[in-house]
Amino acid sequence: MQPIDPVSPAILSKVMKPARYTGYEWNSVSKDPKADLVSFVLAMPDVYEVGMSNLGLKILYQILNNRQDTFAERVYAPWVDMEAEMRAANIKLYTLETKRPVAECDIIGFTLQYELSYSNVLNMLDIAGIPVEAAKRDESQPLVVCGGPCAFNAEPMADFIDFFILGEGEEVIGEVAAAIAAWKQAGKPGGKNGLLQQLAVFDGIYVPSFYDAQYNAAGQVSALQPLVPAAKPVIVKRLVKDLDQVTFATKPIVPFIEIVHDRIMLELFRGCTRGCRFCQAGVLYRPVRERKMETLINHVQELVENTGYNEVSLVSLSSADYSCLSPLITELITRFKQQGVSVSLPSLRVDSFSIDLAKQVQQVRKSGLTFAPEAGTQRLRDVINKGVTEENLTEAVSAAFSAGWSTIKLYFMIGLPTETDEDIAGIARLAQQVADLYKQIKGRKGAKVTVSVSSFVPKPHTAFQWFGQNSVAEIERKQKLLRSLIKDRSISLSWHDARTSFLEGVFARGDRRLGKVLLQAWQQGARFDGWSEHFKYTIWMEAFAAVGIDPDFYARRDREMGEFLPWEHLSSGVDKSFLAKEWLSAQQESLTADCRHKHCGACGVCQALDANVVDWGQE
Repeated sequence: MQPIDPVSPAILSKVMKPARYTGYEWNSVSKDPKADLVSFVLAMPDVYEVGMSNLGLKILYQILNNRQDTFAERVYAPWVDMEAEMRAANIKLYTLETKRPVAECDIIGFTLQYELSYSNVLNMLDIAGIPVEAAKRDESQPLVVCGGPCAFNAEPMADFIDFFILGEGEEVIGEVAAAIAAWKQAGKPGGKNGLLQQLAVFDGIYVPSFYDAQYNAAGQVSALQPLVPAAKPVIVKRLVKDLDQVTFATKPIVPFIEIVHDRIMLELFRGCTRGCRFCQAGVLYRPVRERKMETLINHVQELVENTGYNEVSLVSLSSADYSCLSPLITELITRFKQQGVSVSLPSLRVDSFSIDLAKQVQQVRKSGLTFAPEAGTQRLRDVINKGVTEENLTEAVSAAFSAGWSTIKLYFMIGLPTETDEDIAGIARLAQQVADLYKQIKGRKGAKVTVSVSSFVPKPHTAFQWFGQNSVAEIERKQKLLRSLIKDRSISLSWHDARTSFLEGVFARGDRRLGKVLLQAWQQGARFDGWSEHFKYTIWMEAFAAVGIDPDFYARRDREMGEFLPWEHLSSGVDKSFLAKEWLSAQQESLTADCRHKHCGACGVCQALDANVVDWGQE
């Protein structure tokens, strides 16, 4: 029987958006799959439109394919319709570049951006015909590696992954590729285990099978014991010290269909030292390292020529904090306006908002403005160290309305530590205040105010990692309260499903015993858990019950300050003592200054990683 072509009309005519599965996009790279190259598959455990929008994968794709010894291909999670067709026709998960089975490649690398994508990792491995548990994979099957922010608590995925990469991948990915190439050329000495022993020596590499998890009488993790000499007691993240010296994605693949971020993504800098206590990214990507303005302009020139995109999105954790932002935007608009290329900032901090800046970036294409006060009262903003005031918001919004804007989006969180109903009411009051400002300034109604409310999830490596998450019932009560307080028709309200946030909290602060729950839930049909139409809360609760694990133990329990945390051995470079001090400051409603512009806050990352803040505005 002839194998069915995965991109045949017989298959693709039955699914939505067939272009997700065809490949052959502009700028995609194809090398000879028969050549003795390291075959590396870059994978996103989500649908094509999301995966194609990930900047990190774009960068790694270009770096790996620039190597003579490596061929990097891509794969994304098939949507449920395509999965059904593939399983029915026994089509294994295949790469977009050469259509070869993923199982025939040397290594598959997943980026873990979100805890609710874990079930898709298992599902993709299974569709590929690869055993989902690492211990059940043999020497003929690919190595499985994960990176991304979720790798900083790798434990819930430990049963399924051969090794993790902590931190920034531009440099370490080349070291991994070179090690695999040399290992293959030498005849694969020691098999996979021999290779993993070599990789474990590299900074930033964590091999979970080389450690034994130990537990105390209370059921808490008490230690992770290294089992082999190559296993380091603490794995410290990788950091690129000079972003101007590493490859950027200047020749990204241009898709045939619209994707989530269908534009040029220009990363101005990494890191953020604003110090919001809920923000994991602000810790994981410290210290701040800016790219030079000339470097950025050259990148845009290449990107416009290589892609044909007509929008440049300035993406960083807090883009408005780039020290050369105004002259950069002026130069970009001057240089590219005639080609119809616009510049956009994804969101703006209310305390660094400049109406002149907003006018600059929206010369070519005008849209709404987005601000993130995060909390409804000044007291709670001080708890989270947001560092913005109601006056900042009033000034920013007034300037925007006066300049002709009428659409404002406001981001808030509920369920933050120390939150009361008064803080919830503050969200409604602030939204009403914004709507009223428009009428005061314009003399008529007409503002469109969107309030978007997410549920707070305590994350590892943050000051709030010890905080017990609100229950689903409590979050839903707060959502209902907020909805009852918003009466103005010009204000629209949206919020996240409290149940998905709860599950996110379980896995965010979990240990490797959760692997059994994940396996059970996936076997019962869990997949695309981050998509509301496919999230099945009942399946997850049944999986916890079947395995005998209480999810509240992970999500809702306050952690003791002296407790060994499941991610204790995975270091962001920031001292645990600094985070503990920030947790105490939060409870005292005390602010911590931005170390980029004030004195050093002694988080320890610069010393631990021998790194410096790179701020071209202060040179």
